[in-house]
Amino acid sequence: MLPPAQNPLQAPIRSKIRRLRPLSLRVLALGIAAAPVFYTALPGAALAQDVSRQVDTGPMEGQPPAPPPATADAEPVAFEADDVQYEQNSELVTATGNVVLRRRDEKGQAQSVRSDKVTWDRNSGKILAVGNVRLVDQDGNQLYTEQVELTDQLKTGMMENMLLVMREGGRMAALKGERIANGDVILNQAAYTGCDVTDDDGCPKKPTWRIVAKQVVYSEEQKRVRFKDARIELFGIIQLPLLGLTIGTDGGSVSGFLMPDIRSSPSNGFELSQSYFWKIAENRDLTGTVSAYTGAAPMASVQYRALTDRSAYQITGYATSSSRIPIAGGSDITSPDGKRAFRGYIFANGRLQLDDNWSVTGSIRRATDRTFLRRYDLSRDDRLRSTIEVERIDDDSYFSFAGYTTQTMQSDRVQGQIPVALPVIDYRRRIDDPLLGGKFELQANTLGIMRSNGQDTQRAFASGQWSLRKLTGMGQEVTLTGLVRGDVYHSDENLKTDTALYRGTEGWQGRGIATAALDVKWPFVGQVFGGTQVLTPRFQVVASPKIKNLAIPNEDSRAIELDTGNLFALNRFPGYDRIEDGVRFTYGFDWQFERPRWRIKTTVGQSVRLSNRATVLPDGTGLANKTSDIVGRTEIRYRDAINFVHRFRVDKDTLAVRRNEFDAVIGNTRSYLEVGYTKLNRDISEEIEDLQDREELRAAGRIAFAKYWSLFGSAVVNMTAREEDPDNGSNGFQPLRTRFGAAYEDDCIQISLTWRRDYVALGDVKRGDSFQLGFALKNIGAH
Repeated sequence: MLPPAQNPLQAPIRSKIRRLRPLSLRVLALGIAAAPVFYTALPGAALAQDVSRQVDTGPMEGQPPAPPPATADAEPVAFEADDVQYEQNSELVTATGNVVLRRRDEKGQAQSVRSDKVTWDRNSGKILAVGNVRLVDQDGNQLYTEQVELTDQLKTGMMENMLLVMREGGRMAALKGERIANGDVILNQAAYTGCDVTDDDGCPKKPTWRIVAKQVVYSEEQKRVRFKDARIELFGIIQLPLLGLTIGTDGGSVSGFLMPDIRSSPSNGFELSQSYFWKIAENRDLTGTVSAYTGAAPMASVQYRALTDRSAYQITGYATSSSRIPIAGGSDITSPDGKRAFRGYIFANGRLQLDDNWSVTGSIRRATDRTFLRRYDLSRDDRLRSTIEVERIDDDSYFSFAGYTTQTMQSDRVQGQIPVALPVIDYRRRIDDPLLGGKFELQANTLGIMRSNGQDTQRAFASGQWSLRKLTGMGQEVTLTGLVRGDVYHSDENLKTDTALYRGTEGWQGRGIATAALDVKWPFVGQVFGGTQVLTPRFQVVASPKIKNLAIPNEDSRAIELDTGNLFALNRFPGYDRIEDGVRFTYGFDWQFERPRWRIKTTVGQSVRLSNRATVLPDGTGLANKTSDIVGRTEIRYRDAINFVHRFRVDKDTLAVRRNEFDAVIGNTRSYLEVGYTKLNRDISEEIEDLQDREELRAAGRIAFAKYWSLFGSAVVNMTAREEDPDNGSNGFQPLRTRFGAAYEDDCIQISLTWRRDYVALGDVKRGDSFQLGFALKNIGAH
């Protein structure tokens, strides 16, 4: 029971808890968050309320302690007020002066109301809050209005001149609002924006965009907000109609049309793509896209995504019918009359977690022809790999059963010579050494390579490796390693491999491998130039008996070149098919300098072998002679503004630079310049694939100005001369791709225009200029 009415002159009442009769309505919770990015803009927003008006969004002052959660029998509400009046005859309670009501729902989530005056009719259960009303719901959304009707569960009814500030940052304003019989809330003459309404100095500003509508319908049950007769307004000037717009209030996505994609290309002409997103369930969705072109037939694509408690996967497919000029095996048919045929691409991948240790992953990438992906600007990959793998991983072991097939996109490669690998089995186990404290690692591996028009190879091996790392009393880090391995190979049709060095001997082959290594590091630490330096000389000796190499087919150890990454490796060949035998000594040093804002790291090294294995290590790899070339790497970083990395290989006889490569990044996240340069002067035989000379320049950058504007661009230039690589086709300066554009980006909108030029034609992929218009509204969300 409430106490009798108090005299207005009496002391204010504080922290009184009243038990009210339960009713059924709920508080308005328009938590607009992640929904699709939309399309265009609106006219006529004059009737909508001001979404940028300033309000206090900080914590409410003077809140009473939260009451117990609501139950079926009681609705506890805590309140504070400067004064409370109770009219016993009319059952009317009036609270005035800094009135704060607070309630917990059945889930224990708090909601509160603050206003200048609250009147409660105990007969009807309705509450009327008047004057500077601020309501905070269970989700943290805040409603501001001058007058609102509430139930005794603090749920809104009629309201006027309202502003809703959402927890995710959006704002909605309306002249009037009311709750109808089915529980939906109708807002009239409403406006919504996801933009900031204050600048960096806290001063008010107009939002870049806002959505205005004659009516907005909020469905609490469906957690959706639907806009009717809506328009979008950009920069307060541009206004375009929206055909339909629905936003989720629970932070999730909703079904609807996505932003159209507008671009043009020399191969397809002007392009307009429109996508529709279908939210099938909370864990499944489907996006369908139709693309229309002025220079080609329409194309359709579908993407399906799903997430379960143990798996995640997606399937994407493209399909069209268009003219194409076939290319294969080095031939490029340049007849302008291409054949019209079905063309498409499928890409699917996923992972299934069977339990804590076992998992299955797979992917499919397949195109109908070699130019489809480039013509429709879907990918520039030069190969498409489809894989399947079963894995088991625990703390001390690893098992993999895998297979893969590859489709080449290169015009000069024959598909029949591209391998299919099945099975690829790898098992490893680590075991502690109980005697010396080292580690044993056991490994078993098998590989099957099949080609429809090339060499077939099968391989199996088993190995055991022991390693022990110790620190001496003088600070040296000493690592001892021992390795034994036994291999079995079988191959046939070896003569179909063009490079003789890779073929091996046809039939069954076997070999045994034994390697011992000693690696010593000795770091020295000191002060210099106001910072700390660490100089670490390093020495390694590796010994292996003469190994049967050339009789073994080489499938995975072809791209051999000395650099700092493999300088101190046990085997400097990639893969398993080639082993560097004999005795070699490797020496070098690491140097690191650090001071506030600066860091410099460098590595330099070289190796000496007691025997010459030029047949296994051909000229141009840096390892052909007894004494190797000199390799090094240096990295210089100043805060996050400068990052410079340089890699080199110098000929040990002539001091000619065989590899000169650097990458530099200067700037910040808004304005920056990236420059990369690679020159490979290997001077290697033309018969050795994957190791040819080349020279390339790469550059990219962005310049930001006028706070929200920027210019950006990038370029890739092939600088390989004909005398360096006669098959390359470059004259010493051949641009491959260039891109330039301008963009506007503030806190809630992105607009960009990009020009790109491709200089290389391939089949039905034409060289020429492409344009793309980008447009995105932030803080509405995307799928």
